[in-house]
Amino acid sequence: MTDLTTRYLGLDLANPLVVSASPLCQDLGRIRQMEDAGASAIVLHSLFEEQITLESVQLHRELMGGTESYPEALSYLPDLREYNLGPDAYVEHVRKAKAAVDIPVIGSLNGVSTGGWLRYARLIEEAGADALELNVYLVASDIERSSADVEAQYAGLVRDVAATVRIPLAVKLGHHFTSFGHVAARLHEAGADALVLFNRFYQPDLDIESLEVAPTLTLSSSHELLLRLSWVAILYRKLDVDFAITGGVHTAADVLKCMMAGANVAMMTSALLQHGIRHLAEVRQDLTRWMEEHDYESIAQMRGSLSQKNVANPSAYERGNYLRVLSGYALR
Repeated sequence: MTDLTTRYLGLDLANPLVVSASPLCQDLGRIRQMEDAGASAIVLHSLFEEQITLESVQLHRELMGGTESYPEALSYLPDLREYNLGPDAYVEHVRKAKAAVDIPVIGSLNGVSTGGWLRYARLIEEAGADALELNVYLVASDIERSSADVEAQYAGLVRDVAATVRIPLAVKLGHHFTSFGHVAARLHEAGADALVLFNRFYQPDLDIESLEVAPTLTLSSSHELLLRLSWVAILYRKLDVDFAITGGVHTAADVLKCMMAGANVAMMTSALLQHGIRHLAEVRQDLTRWMEEHDYESIAQMRGSLSQKNVANPSAYERGNYLRVLSGYALR
């Protein structure tokens, strides 16, 4: 019988299919459907730093009476009182999700500074979360800040949260670093048990009629997987850390590539938004079928088999691929 089991963040999972953070995970009914369809774990939608900040600001306003204490920047954000769940409701949602399913439930905090995160990291742990994903989304737009300063901020944030909770900690981050391997090693040293590669960069559009900056959302495609595969394959066995690939996982073939690159799990959301939660069951069936047809007995057997460490030509993950692609391209 084909063994799909894997291990991530110290958790024994039935298969490598994990649902990543999204509004889909706000509803307990959908979470149960995810478990029934074959998800081995779920990452709950994120609690945003701005929501925690808003709670503090509102408390301060009540204590200070009529003083003008509301930060101007918050006026440009959506009404976070109505967005997803407030901080305390989020913690309660973690508790209810744990009671609703048998698979691991991973909490998610999204932001760039420590602030009130430490308190809520502890509360999420106390609510029963099996692990915590720290979703760091920072657009380094300040030209006065150096890359070293930004990297130090990331490491400090991870170090503070890791020192606060006892449950395993994953860090989800983008790829816009000069030396991503060095950053990955630094985050692991700061306390990250897993790295989730990569956070998608949601780029705003410009509305030329209303003359406004407009938020946009484009669902991922399998093509986005390539960057993630490359970095997991390069870092596999160089760091004693788990890897999750997120962004571009849509098919069983995508999951297989993730495993062969060296990932512990493959996370998906866009595919579920496009095809429904039942898509998980189809991917799991296709995954099992392919492994049986190609004589793979387990996920462990294939994991890392196409990593930089194990391929015949390691330069294929570096300049070798660049040179080969450009020299082999012919105009038609």
